Amino acid sequence: MEKEERIFIRIQKSRKENWKKLCSKKRISLSSLIINSVENRIFNDERRMVMAFIEKQGNVFIKIETNINQVARIVNGQKFISEKLLEDFSNTLSEIEKLKKEQNMIFSRIYSILGK
Repeated sequence: MEKEERIFIRIQKSRKENWKKLCSKKRISLSSLIINSVENRIFNDERRMVMAFIEKQGNVFIKIETNINQVARIVNGQKFISEKLLEDFSNTLSEIEKLKKEQNMIFSRIYSILGK
């Protein structure tokens, strides 16, 4: 493991206080703010927001899948589904499949950004 070095910089006291307020609001350290800004990396607070978004998206699709299973259970119990209802259900499933593929592409891009 590489030994850490210190860098001393001179800035106005008011600027330092503004940076510290920003860090406090973002719940990150001043070192993290400076290093990630210089290296053009994503901040930890942004990473947390992205992960929360991903988790929320997963929950949305779980609810959709549950609803699909409920419809299937009803149809299996009745042993009948109207032509119109079947067509609507198929269209909905196709739309969900498209959205899921799009979501996965977005997640792939997000993960590549998070990895930096």
